[in-house]
Amino acid sequence: MDENERQRRARIRMAKRKRQVLIGRLIVAVLLVLLAALCIFVVKDLVGGKKNKVTPEGKATEAASVPGGTEAASGESESETAAETETESVDVMAEAELKAAQYDYDAAIALLKDSPDYESNTEMQQAVTDYAMAKNSLVEYPIDQVTHVFFHSMIVDTDRAFGKGAGDPTTDGLNQVMTTMKEFTQIMQSMYDRGYVMVSLHDMCNVDENGNVTRGKILLPEGKKAFVLSQDDVSYYHYQDGYGLADKLLIDENGDVKNQYTDADGNVLIGDYDMVPWIDTFVKEHPDFAYHGHKGIIALTGYNGILGYRTDIAYKTRENLDSFQQAWFDQHPDFDEAAYNKECEDAKAVAAAMKATGWEFASHTWGHINVGQKSLEGIQTDTEKWLNYVSPLIGGTDVIIFAFGADLGDWTGYTTDNEKFNYLKNQGFDIYCNVDSTQYWVQFGSDVANGGQYMRQGRRNLDGYRMYYNPEMVEDLFDARAILDPARPTPVPPM
Repeated sequence: MDENERQRRARIRMAKRKRQVLIGRLIVAVLLVLLAALCIFVVKDLVGGKKNKVTPEGKATEAASVPGGTEAASGESESETAAETETESVDVMAEAELKAAQYDYDAAIALLKDSPDYESNTEMQQAVTDYAMAKNSLVEYPIDQVTHVFFHSMIVDTDRAFGKGAGDPTTDGLNQVMTTMKEFTQIMQSMYDRGYVMVSLHDMCNVDENGNVTRGKILLPEGKKAFVLSQDDVSYYHYQDGYGLADKLLIDENGDVKNQYTDADGNVLIGDYDMVPWIDTFVKEHPDFAYHGHKGIIALTGYNGILGYRTDIAYKTRENLDSFQQAWFDQHPDFDEAAYNKECEDAKAVAAAMKATGWEFASHTWGHINVGQKSLEGIQTDTEKWLNYVSPLIGGTDVIIFAFGADLGDWTGYTTDNEKFNYLKNQGFDIYCNVDSTQYWVQFGSDVANGGQYMRQGRRNLDGYRMYYNPEMVEDLFDARAILDPARPTPVPPM
């Protein structure tokens, strides 16, 4: 651990101690309020009793009791106000501490300085000084060296995923391109231990109102390494039913995004059964894993709906159904337009909750098409469907993550005479991601002769195929030989 990291952790511990002191003071203040109120009531009762004894009419007068009651109410109000102010200060300090832990020192400082208690609160003032020093110790991370790793939906039950054996198309596909939850959690822990920090694609670049794309700036402590995390096909496709994967994402009773998962016995469980809720939980425990609170980006198709909800227009019209969709309708004969609308509303709510906690979304094309092989007209038709039936549910995006790892052109870049690029750019897409086996690959159109305005990044697949056949290619991230799930059948089917 370097000196800057030790200092940063020391500052976090100091902030926690200060918060504990503030909480202790708050408890003392509340106890004093209760004690003062009790004393006032006792005194009032004694005074009231004496007045009752000396009143000629044998009863207390209103004049004798009103002043004492007014004084008590006033004292209680002042004490309650002080306690509320103390609570607000503790909350602000805790929020600022979280932002600082995620390297957003500017936001932490602004939050404290905007507090009405700042001028009289020495703890806040000291925290601002500490955060300013910590910010000055950050170094700029090279945008060209930001690696990008991606996954598909996680395998929860390996017995069901691999139980049908080699030769079953779904089993073979899961073995090649999926990761088990056991593997995924170990990969993330390894990357965290090695100093990796999640950043957003939008941390890497800036896009102005005219669509011009320029390099962004990422500031991290010395020794930390930025990476982008993405996940493809988070639709929970029909073909995956019964293979031991999650059913959908939902909002639980606590307002957190979790998975619904049906186990082998038919029990419906709610929990961290895929990447999104697991990362949410991990970041709560390790806030410094998420730069400025940013998490991953979810690449969505649309033909089976999104996030486990049947939101495509086919589920409303029942037209042009494939065999999986028809089988689903056979199992859900009462699914009508009202149910369809509810699916769309629920999906939209989940997407909004995810965005509020640091997640982003990307197009993965509506029909999971290969843009390299598809004609311009085919891309246009597909994109219109995505913009009509997916984009409104997630609030739009300017990122497209290509299916099959395909691309619009070769490594030399997208030029202004690339018709496919021009079309997608005009539809609002500024950031383009393919699949690349190198450790990192980033390209800006401004660096390309006759280039368009875009950022382009290669992604690394961390799945069964890569871990089994090319463990050396992920050595900068984790030890694939140690992490490969023993429940995974080997050899992994070749591609």
